[in-house]
Amino acid sequence: MRRGDRIAVVAPSGPAEPARLEAGCAVLRDLGLDAVVGKHALDRVNLGAPGPVRDDWHRLAGSDADRAADLQEAWCDPRVRAVVCARGGYGATRVLDLLDWDALRAATGTPSGRGPKILHGSSDITALHVAFGTRLGVTTSFGPMPAGVLAGPGPGPGPAAADGASDERLDGLRAALFGGPVSLPGTRALRPGRAEGPLTGGTLSLLTALLGTPYAPPPARGRVVFLEDVTEAPYRIDRMLVQLLQAGWLDGAAGFALGSWRDCGDPAELDAVFAARLGPLGAPILAGVPAGHGPRQRTLELGAPAVLDVPAVPDAHEARPHETDTHETDKQEARPQDPAVPDAGALTLQTLPGGAR
Repeated sequence: MRRGDRIAVVAPSGPAEPARLEAGCAVLRDLGLDAVVGKHALDRVNLGAPGPVRDDWHRLAGSDADRAADLQEAWCDPRVRAVVCARGGYGATRVLDLLDWDALRAATGTPSGRGPKILHGSSDITALHVAFGTRLGVTTSFGPMPAGVLAGPGPGPGPAAADGASDERLDGLRAALFGGPVSLPGTRALRPGRAEGPLTGGTLSLLTALLGTPYAPPPARGRVVFLEDVTEAPYRIDRMLVQLLQAGWLDGAAGFALGSWRDCGDPAELDAVFAARLGPLGAPILAGVPAGHGPRQRTLELGAPAVLDVPAVPDAHEARPHETDTHETDKQEARPQDPAVPDAGALTLQTLPGGAR
């Protein structure tokens, strides 16, 4: 991308707070981008039939048809260089059947020949990352969203960006949008080794939700797998990993980069789960990668060439500092807190021009 490029901000999942969305868009404009907001991004509707109900039932940013239309219109607009999702929450899987994939595929390139468009978002947007990557053949950008941490400090246990990690998040987003190599350190070497391959994955619960559907992620064989999630107990994480294993999705995976697991129980128990479920696959495992719902929300380019380097570290399984802050309860960003931990390896990505794959 270049300064002056237009990006469309849409909400294919949960509703955004107006002030926070505007604040996040201001950050994008400060990067020199022309951020325009989809017409339904601030809508609020119920999961079921319309009607007067409690505000906390308003979990979707507009009807499924309206959210799909905003996404379709943004991607197919020849003036738009990237589509940025306002926030996560819930609802992305509900729009997949309503999209015109032939039209989206035809609109993937840009008139100037500068490569495919970019889709950016995280958490619930994992469903779109997988579908766009598989059906359109583009790399996609997994990272902080405008109505989340990019918006600055929020009330209660919500996101915040005015801290020591904010520059890191912006640097990661800038690298993903404008190009350049990205290196993300991990804090715990659960299994040493080195792996190379395209990066795949995203939020664990969304990956498992797509299995058995027409939008299921392609097998991870030969790929470096990134996984993260939020508010999932260790036994549920174990169950989802077992599901991926039983489905054969993890067979032949080159390596594993594990991001944040906010409010997911005892970190030591989680590491034991990862070692027990993923270790027998024989691939390197790096935990504590600063991406996902955690305090250090770096941006990953899914589909880009990745190198996972996990040196052997003495006492690698001993407890190290973990993230312990609280966060919002749905699939969206968490409040940052930047723990000081030693590096135990790194995930390095070579970003591609536009969203080229």
